[in-house]
Amino acid sequence: MNVLITNTLIIPMTGAGLTVRGDIGISGERIAFVGRRDASFVADKIIDGSNHLTMPALVNAHTHLAMVLMRNYKDNLPTLQEWLGEIFPIEDKLTPEDVYSACRLAIAESIQSGVTTLCDMYFHTSATIQAVTEGGVRANLGLTLFGDETVSRARIKEHEAALKAGHAHSSGRITLSAAPHAIYTCTAGTYHLARAWALENDAVLHTHISETRKEVEECIAEHGTTPLMYLKRIGALDGVKCLFAHGVHLSDEETALLAELDAAVVHNPSSNLKLDCGIAPIASYKERGLSISLGTDGASSNNNLNMFEEMHIAALLGRLGGHLSPYEVLKMATIDGARSLGLEERIGTLEAGKEADLIMINLTRAHLNPHNDPFSLLVYSAQASDVDTVFCQGKILMENRNLVHYDIDALVEDVNARWAAVLSR
Repeated sequence: MNVLITNTLIIPMTGAGLTVRGDIGISGERIAFVGRRDASFVADKIIDGSNHLTMPALVNAHTHLAMVLMRNYKDNLPTLQEWLGEIFPIEDKLTPEDVYSACRLAIAESIQSGVTTLCDMYFHTSATIQAVTEGGVRANLGLTLFGDETVSRARIKEHEAALKAGHAHSSGRITLSAAPHAIYTCTAGTYHLARAWALENDAVLHTHISETRKEVEECIAEHGTTPLMYLKRIGALDGVKCLFAHGVHLSDEETALLAELDAAVVHNPSSNLKLDCGIAPIASYKERGLSISLGTDGASSNNNLNMFEEMHIAALLGRLGGHLSPYEVLKMATIDGARSLGLEERIGTLEAGKEADLIMINLTRAHLNPHNDPFSLLVYSAQASDVDTVFCQGKILMENRNLVHYDIDALVEDVNARWAAVLSR
C-alpha cells in the first residue's frame, strides 16, 4: 500500500537542526521520498500532516517487557540489591502465559509512546516472540543467561531454536542478542558462551554493567579490577558488538576502552534515579567519544515505558556538568539507538529507501505552543500522549491514538488477572 503524509513538519534526524516542511511517501515497507513529493507517486491513503510533526519512531534500547507485571510493586526498597531480592522470587513463579500477557500490554504501551523498536532481556522467549510478532513492532530479543556454563548451556539448548525461528519468520522485525544478565549473576564461562553464541548468530552481546557502586566494589574485591576491564581480561568482548545497560559508574580506563570498542552504553535515567544507582555522566561520555543510546529499563523500576519521559530526564541530567543539546538527546532515542542494535541502515532516520518506522506528533496541544524550536519541543515539552500515529515497517500500528492490534481494556483486565494469580502461587 502507498501512503502519503502531506504538508507535515519533518525532523529527519539526518543533521543537527535540520527540519523540512513537506510530504512523505511510504511504499510498502519503505520510505519513497521525504520533503518534495514525487509526482509519479499514487497514494492509496492520504494523511493530512499539516498540524503534525513527523519524525523517526523511537528506539528503546534496554528494557524487560514482561516486568510491567511488577509495576508499582516494592517501590520503596532503598537499593537495587534489596529490590532484586524481592523481584527474583516473583520472576521464578512466572509462566509463559504470564509473560505473553504482560508483553502484549508492554508493546501496546510502547506503541502509544511512539516506540517501534525494543531491546528486551527476559525469560520465556517463545512467549515474547509471539507477542512481538502479533504486535507488529521490532524487537532485539535476548537469549537471557544466568549462572554458570552448565546452566547456560541448558538455557541455550532450550531457547535458541525458538529465537532463530522467530528471527527467520519475522520479516526482519526480530533480531537477536546474547544476554548474560550481569557479572554478579554470571560466571566467566557463561560470558564465553554468550560471546561465542553472539558471533555464531550475528547477534549483539547485551549485558548490565556498572549499575551501582556496590557492583563495582564487589568486582574489584573479587577480580581485582572493574567490571568492564574484567570482561575484557577474560576475552568476553573480543570481536563482538556489545550493548552495555546503565554504565553509571565507569572509570576513565573503561570509558577509554568503550570509545575503541564496537559498543554502546544504554542510559536509563529514571530507573537509575529510582533505585538510587546514581547519575551516569552522559555528557562527559559523549565528549569522550562513547556511543550512547536510551532505554526505559523495565516498568517495575521506572515505572513506565515512556521514552519521551526518558528523553526529558536525560536532557535535564545532561545539563549537570555538561551540555547535552535536545538534538543529541533525540539522536540517542532514534538513530543512535538504531546503531547500537545494528539497525542504522534500516531505521533511525527519515530517508528514501529506509524502512518506514515513523511517528506523527499532534502539534495542536496547548503545552506544545508556541513551537519555536521543534527539538526543544520534543525533548522538554512533548508527552507520550502527543503521539498521534505510528508506523512500523510501513504498517500503521496506531492512528488518531487508536491502536490497530489491541483492545487496551481487554489487555488491562487480562494482566491484572495474571498478576493476581502470580501473587496467589
